[in-house]
Amino acid sequence: MRSLIKLYYNLFLKPETTPALSSIDPAKVKNILVVRQHNQLGDMVCSLPLFAALKNKFINSHITLICSKDNNSIFDSPSEKYIDEILLYNKSGPLSLWNFNNTLKQKKYDIGIVPSTVSFSRTSHIINAMAKPKIKVGVSDNGTIRNKYNFLLDIKNDFEWSKEKRHQASRNIDIVKQVGASLADDKIEKLHLHLSEEEKKEAQAFFKKHFHLHKRYLVGFHPGAGKVQNRWSVENFAELIEKLNEKHECNFLLTSGPMDEETVRHLSDILMHKKIDFTVVSGKHIRIIAAIINSLDMYVTNDTGTMHVSGAVNTKTVSLFGPTNGWEWAPLGKQNAYIQGSSSDINSIKVDEVFKTCLSVLEQ
Repeated sequence: MRSLIKLYYNLFLKPETTPALSSIDPAKVKNILVVRQHNQLGDMVCSLPLFAALKNKFINSHITLICSKDNNSIFDSPSEKYIDEILLYNKSGPLSLWNFNNTLKQKKYDIGIVPSTVSFSRTSHIINAMAKPKIKVGVSDNGTIRNKYNFLLDIKNDFEWSKEKRHQASRNIDIVKQVGASLADDKIEKLHLHLSEEEKKEAQAFFKKHFHLHKRYLVGFHPGAGKVQNRWSVENFAELIEKLNEKHECNFLLTSGPMDEETVRHLSDILMHKKIDFTVVSGKHIRIIAAIINSLDMYVTNDTGTMHVSGAVNTKTVSLFGPTNGWEWAPLGKQNAYIQGSSSDINSIKVDEVFKTCLSVLEQ
């Protein structure tokens, strides 16, 4: 397959010459394409600095994001100022890629970027090449995997991200630094989702409906995760909530995604048995969830998509890590804290340690 793609690229897509980066005037860059159709929610949120850096460098550019129906929702709002257009790629059959090419032909892209910070998607590289941008940018090696499709890129580098312990947000910046776009670390930490007034009002209506008694703190928890190995035990969450309930007057909120129903139901049963009041939020658009999390005093979460959402709305976040690296994925910012298990087993994290960290974060 790789040989056929390379042959097709050399015959039909490869330009005769690629303009030198130094010859491109940033003020004259009109269209930029970013292809992230294979990424999950967390990867998408971690790319927010990439879009901000591109807008900062190419001030007159129209930025188009290609994503899938599984990961587009977090940025799909007119209030987001770094992305101008979202195109959905529906990988429904063998002709879907060819049909999608007709959509790409409508624009002439100056720069096309495939920001591969975790793995390499063959489809993303093909989409980017089919769009025929003047310059194609990406990664040739991420330190653990070699990109077999780097021949579809013009500007690319080998990176040692794991060795250097680079956060995912910084990895995204490293990719666009190759075209002169950058963002200082302090600005990366201050970046946030731009919630619309309508989204904020819906969150306010939710709290007005479900929280009638105002207590000192409003604390949220996400006990689930898409990967089983990323889930701190329900019993641990219940004990933590009980300790916080005894220490402070709190309103408690549980967030639940499509894969978290059984976990949240289990935790709910324990909390009801302990006669601890709480509210569950589920089934809402991810941006409404973001607006709800934005109103919390603190959010305690496993390593999962809503952890990144919490960080992106600047809510104080305590995140828990077992097999994955907190230094790579945890929300940035001095107001946040992450706890890494003593082993790859997330349940090596003790309740007392999380409790003390939560008090420190909540009371700072």
